[in-house]
Amino acid sequence: MRLGPTALVLALAALAGAPLARAETAPAQTTTATTPAAEQPVDSGAYLAARVAATDSNYAEAAGWFARALAKDPQNIDMLNGAIVATMGSGDFETAATYGRRLVDLGGKSQFASLALLADEAKRGNYAAILAATANGQSTNTLFDQLVGAWSEAGEGRMTEALAAFDKAAEAKGAALFARYHKALALASVGDFEGADKILSDPALAPLKTVRRALLGHAQILSQLERPSDATALLDSAFAPGQDPAVDEMRAQLEAGQPVPYAIATNPAEGVAEAFYTMAVALNGEADNSYTLIYARTAAWLRPDHTEAVLMSASLLNAEGQHDMAAATYAMVPNTAPEFYLAELGRADTLLSSDRTDAALEVLQNLARTYPKLLSVQIAYADLLRREDRFEDATKVYDSAIALVGTPTARDWPLFFSRGICHERQKRWDQAEADLRKALELSPDQPQVLNYLGYSFLELNKNLDEALDLIKRAVAAQPDSGYITDSLAWAYFRLGRYDEAVEPMEAASLMEPVDPIVTDHLGDIYWAVGRKLEAQFQWRRALSFNPEEKEAKRIRRKLEIGLDRVLADEGAAPLGKVDAAENDH
Repeated sequence: MRLGPTALVLALAALAGAPLARAETAPAQTTTATTPAAEQPVDSGAYLAARVAATDSNYAEAAGWFARALAKDPQNIDMLNGAIVATMGSGDFETAATYGRRLVDLGGKSQFASLALLADEAKRGNYAAILAATANGQSTNTLFDQLVGAWSEAGEGRMTEALAAFDKAAEAKGAALFARYHKALALASVGDFEGADKILSDPALAPLKTVRRALLGHAQILSQLERPSDATALLDSAFAPGQDPAVDEMRAQLEAGQPVPYAIATNPAEGVAEAFYTMAVALNGEADNSYTLIYARTAAWLRPDHTEAVLMSASLLNAEGQHDMAAATYAMVPNTAPEFYLAELGRADTLLSSDRTDAALEVLQNLARTYPKLLSVQIAYADLLRREDRFEDATKVYDSAIALVGTPTARDWPLFFSRGICHERQKRWDQAEADLRKALELSPDQPQVLNYLGYSFLELNKNLDEALDLIKRAVAAQPDSGYITDSLAWAYFRLGRYDEAVEPMEAASLMEPVDPIVTDHLGDIYWAVGRKLEAQFQWRRALSFNPEEKEAKRIRRKLEIGLDRVLADEGAAPLGKVDAAENDH
């Protein structure tokens, strides 16, 4: 879960005083001081290698090359700024702080240097230094500076000033959600759970109910207020049983009458880490991954037990193509943590991204055995088995997943759809049809299901009128899908309505110009309306798109003897008569 852009990102953009796009060019941005090239030797090769590695988001390699380049030119502010980003991205915050101090001592200004120095001081618990640096103009963005400044006031033992600082931050347009949330955490950190609950219960903070960590924190606060039923109701509003081990564990404690300790931000150090994480959550998916990663990794460095920050960091690294570093980051989550299964799911994803499918299957198989009642794990394992065409194995796991659901609801339609695909691929049509119809019962307007069921009817040459109706509904729901539009054309073809098939088939071909099946279908429809030269051209094109061998063999046969004789050899009904002279172009 994460907050959406309306409440968060627009506020960040306004309060930072600069557009979010700044993050994309930040490593190259510099500063108010420069070093004349003639005064220092430059290792141009190392610097260029560092820039290339940084462009590829290879943070560890970039850090190494920047270190080599800086050994020759230690006062180059451009390189120092890039080195800070690289070292923070790779998790080396001590070195990042060293570079940051050098940059500042040289008179430079850099958002990333400010972040590195702030993180270093927060790690040391040196809140006075954080406040002094901010007062002297060291800044990242307005909102973040205010959140960290308020927590630093608390770190200095000035809680009254801290609360006033949160209130001041809340006055800025779009900042109230952030500032009031952190004020609630600060109140809870000193035992004022009533004050914290009053803030978090305000309808104006409703967007926080979509953030897992905020919701868990509120439930913990309600528990501390001896309101276990309210805490349970809050959890039940967002989490079904069996979805999240941490939530299930908390729910069990509440039902047993055991108080759940407050643990989101119990002191100023954890509050600063939470400020970094808040920024990462807000920016995730809205800003450049490298920018978001620095906030997430800093939160995890400041607080190693912050599993959400660790998981986000690993996910961002994987998205950046840094699969090995992502796997190492996922491994930071201990197997005793309730979120361990998420780390393993993420690790499986990194293995898939590295084309190590067998290893990913092994991870998911072990995970499915360890968490036999965790629906998300069973679904992940079944989905990968299905993608690998292991339909029988996938069916068994889907059976287990559906058994966990109990009474299915609308959100469960993908389970029946996926199992239906497995049955269909194993030619168990009665079971496939039952699952596909169940998926439609749960969610009647799903274009994928409508199309799959309708197209299956076409392939079986049964229920053709119903097939056409299903596919028309799918096209209406997703008109820009070439595959669904292809199904519509193919329905007309199977019904013998060849002229009506031409327009949607040509539209599908434009949407999927290099798909062998769509192109093959276009050839068949051209042949059916008497445009035989064009049909042969499309079949040749289809062969150039590497169809499966079974399909390629049939296409080559059509080129040799024509579609009519191929259909006759297959025992299929012949094509209807058309006016070839009118239609052949």
